[in-house]
Amino acid sequence: MYVSIEEFLSRKEEQDVIKAIRQAELNTSGEIRIHLENSCEKDPMTRAHEVFAILDMHNTQQQNAVLIYVAVNDQQFAIYGDKGIDKVVGADFWTRIKDEMASHFKAEAYAKGLAEGVKGVGEQLKSHFPWHPSDENELPDSLSTS
Repeated sequence: MYVSIEEFLSRKEEQDVIKAIRQAELNTSGEIRIHLENSCEKDPMTRAHEVFAILDMHNTQQQNAVLIYVAVNDQQFAIYGDKGIDKVVGADFWTRIKDEMASHFKAEAYAKGLAEGVKGVGEQLKSHFPWHPSDENELPDSLSTS
């Protein structure tokens, strides 16, 4: 079934996901972004890496940004973490988060899947990169699209 970016999340669901990002980032210096595209012509992880660079997410001070990339119509997604976070969490962490999100996506609960993914990533970021009073929000909390 074809679903466009505009149909993927309602306005309220989009705001709920942004709220989840903001909530997760309250406790960490890490940054979380979500990027939605209609389709992906290559491996989703390869595309997530490209989008990560396009969004300048590699410029965070502690290299602790995480991108959740979703190719909406292709029903594919990937989670890409920068060097700082990737070296302190195991590969099983990324798999666990992705599996949890996939279970919600299969039930067409896309906003819940994204919010739960953000929450899980936020907990790991908090554990390894706790918030400090001098921290700044280095990246926008809004969803990006292309």
